[in-house]
Amino acid sequence: MASSWNESTKNNNNNLTPLLDGNNKEDERPAKRLRPSRIVFLFLAGFLAAGLFVAFGDRNGDCGKISLSRYVGGRMSSGSYSDQPATKTTWTSPGRITPAEGVPRGLAEGVSAKSSGHLFGKSPFSWTNRLLAWQRTGFHFQPKKNWMNDPNGPLLYKGWYHFFYQYNPFGAIWGNIVWGHAVSKDLIHWRHLPIAMVPDQWYDANGVWTGSATILPDGKVVMLYTGSTNESVQVQNLAYPADPCDPLLVKWVKYPGNPVLVPPPGIHHKDFRDPTTAWSTKDGKWRITIGSKLNKTGISLVYDTDDFKTYRLLNEVLHGVPGTGMWECVDFYPVSRVGENGLDTSYNDQTVKHVMKASLDDDRNDYYAIGTYDPVQGKWVPDDPTIDVGIGMRYDYGVFYASKTFYDQEKRRRILWGWITETDSEAADIAKGWASVQGVPRTVLLDQKTGSNLLQWPVEEVEKLRLNLKSFDNVDVKPGSILPLDVGSASQLDIVAEFGIEKEVLNLVNGSDEEYICSSSGGASQRGALGPFGLLVLTNDDQSEQTPVYFYIAKGTDGKFKTFFCTDQSRSSKANDVRKTIYGSTVPVLDGEKLSMRILVDHSIVEGFAQGGRTTITSRIYPTKAVYDDAKLFLFNNATQANVNASLRIWQMSSSNIKV
Repeated sequence: MASSWNESTKNNNNNLTPLLDGNNKEDERPAKRLRPSRIVFLFLAGFLAAGLFVAFGDRNGDCGKISLSRYVGGRMSSGSYSDQPATKTTWTSPGRITPAEGVPRGLAEGVSAKSSGHLFGKSPFSWTNRLLAWQRTGFHFQPKKNWMNDPNGPLLYKGWYHFFYQYNPFGAIWGNIVWGHAVSKDLIHWRHLPIAMVPDQWYDANGVWTGSATILPDGKVVMLYTGSTNESVQVQNLAYPADPCDPLLVKWVKYPGNPVLVPPPGIHHKDFRDPTTAWSTKDGKWRITIGSKLNKTGISLVYDTDDFKTYRLLNEVLHGVPGTGMWECVDFYPVSRVGENGLDTSYNDQTVKHVMKASLDDDRNDYYAIGTYDPVQGKWVPDDPTIDVGIGMRYDYGVFYASKTFYDQEKRRRILWGWITETDSEAADIAKGWASVQGVPRTVLLDQKTGSNLLQWPVEEVEKLRLNLKSFDNVDVKPGSILPLDVGSASQLDIVAEFGIEKEVLNLVNGSDEEYICSSSGGASQRGALGPFGLLVLTNDDQSEQTPVYFYIAKGTDGKFKTFFCTDQSRSSKANDVRKTIYGSTVPVLDGEKLSMRILVDHSIVEGFAQGGRTTITSRIYPTKAVYDDAKLFLFNNATQANVNASLRIWQMSSSNIKV
């Protein structure tokens, strides 16, 4: 449905409810008269105080009231934002929380489904408090209680990593969305801070939705976010720290002139959300992109701005792909073709490629493609159109959505956050009092060996949690065998494994034209000549509950090999109200490379990384037997013809310290 909104300037908001009058009358009392001697004394005292402030007050730059003003050619002219917020609306608790019936939450409000619609009508499992308590993770980020979804505005500021997130402070289901806030020195141990922003204005009355941070050349921070208005129109809003001197950024101010962007003509009022981090252009402007769609074509709209308050819509979209539907949580950033470091979002020269990523509303997966960005035309073109955004590669082939990256300017790396939803029932989430976790933060680099995919890897700080290394070298795993690995309780593990198959066996196996697909080829129980083989995580002694993470090698009639990396949840739980999907995809393996995987096990979340992070899979697991000391680890080979040689290093993992 076409919209009647006009977006030539931010002030053309005739179809929106106007801002309430928040002006205060000036104090009309007569001013007191001061004697000349007192004036001189006050002047000298003020001058001395100002000098002391300059000398000793702020050694990290200007920390006064934030002045975004107009950046032209990298220089700043006058003009400051007021710290006086617009008149607030009422924001209260919604009352008793109940499970949804019939329709997943979020769809009517104009966002992707935010509840377990696949479980409607199924009989719930009788979860005990002991089982529900086991599901809570040890070293993944999550609030103490209630619902969490998209990562928002991650950044590094004055030595602190900041993580904002979509949060419902009133219960373990989606709704009443505010911005939760936490800080960390190392991305592992966290301190929760007060809620950063709540829906207290008409332009975000139905939710303070997803947004991104931009760090300006002078070190100041601006935040653009989507608000759902009192009429459920998606608009873009500006916020900034109330006190730039505060490294914790506890208090935030919403720009009184919000919204700064409304849906342009032809864009539905519920299809305009999730602004990106801005990047600079050669003519001194800032550029952002926002996800949307035209009919069934997913698109990313492009806007230029001088000051983050007024915007110009470019004639062409940054990119669009027919048939992919609504693009949420678009991300756009450069990756180096020659270096091992991440790049600032504004970096662009002949040595980089650009990553275009979109979260697809229709299937709730995160897709990316690698290509070339033309800053003059404001367009991006994929290197390979057959694996364009939404029809090709994914960040993760399990449950991983609404992801967002940021540039860590101190360690020169790009870091990826992703929302890991629950795959159980809403009733179980309400019973345990929380829902969703964030994936372990990952570094993102271009794979310079293939040139066609990204490498994702857990940030190095995760390794601080490693305890009690156990090594297993050159273990011979015969076809059809399962070997227990004595590592103690297997609820929190970091596993690094390498596998080898003799070349003679690969050459002797006959090729086949039968297509293998992880999700539909029978899982780990379906035997082939060269697989599956790998590890059984969160498995009890009799293997009645097991979660295989494995490789499968398929040989075609042309003699070429294709390797798959999969996670099989089909026997992960005896509960009947949890999703039991088989996830996976192909993974590039170059000549001379051994097959390698890394698995992070943290209670109800399992993250797998194959071949250095070329393919990743995140799963949510809800066992009823393989918990606490009954959670075990096994090595298995279900191939029919290949012996597998395996070497493993396995660490117990301590829990992170998360302060409320």
